[in-house]
Amino acid sequence: MSEEEKNKNNPLHGVKLQEILESLVKRYGWEKLGKIIDIRCFLFDPSVNSSLKFLRKTPWARTKVEELYIKMIKKES
Repeated sequence: MSEEEKNKNNPLHGVKLQEILESLVKRYGWEKLGKIIDIRCFLFDPSVNSSLKFLRKTPWARTKVEELYIKMIKKES
């Protein structure tokens, strides 16, 4: 099985973390996003850059963000 075949069912393939975060913020806003996923950088003085730094260093948080993104795009399709 080629790499392309493995990734065709992965909704995160080819999507950058920044794009995921920006989509979630556009859909939910920082306040609601912080209530859905209890992460300080979403609740206190939120910005895309500070959130990206945190998510890149914190695997559990990144996983929660990616899972929420997958749920969001499944609802939209």
